Amino acid sequence: MDSNTTRQLLETYYEGFARKEGWESVIADDFRFTGGSMTQAEPIIGKHAYIEIIARFSRVFESMEARDMIVEGGRACVTGNYQFRFPNGERINGNVAELWTVKDGKLQSLSIFFDTLTFDRNTPK
Repeated sequence: MDSNTTRQLLETYYEGFARKEGWESVIADDFRFTGGSMTQAEPIIGKHAYIEIIARFSRVFESMEARDMIVEGGRACVTGNYQFRFPNGERINGNVAELWTVKDGKLQSLSIFFDTLTFDRNTPK
């Protein structure tokens, strides 16, 4: 996979993700997502499962921007900046490190790294 294709897929994803619509078309059917919990090392597999995760996550972010993007062939690292508003009313701005792989012209996997303690403290159990 060349770097230009990877960058184009990510730009399509993040433009749609910021609008909370139109990002799904670049996700592979057998997409692998790892993140959201330090205790769950196994990825969640499948485009539908990832769409469900993002439906829940979209409730707590008001806006987002992809800030830094390093692309090398079919791999990329992106720093996403999010403005969060939690159900308890707390507003926080935070960065998320997002590691991507691309395969067969689709985004194949994503591993994210962020402050999970802040999420735990500000979301209902």
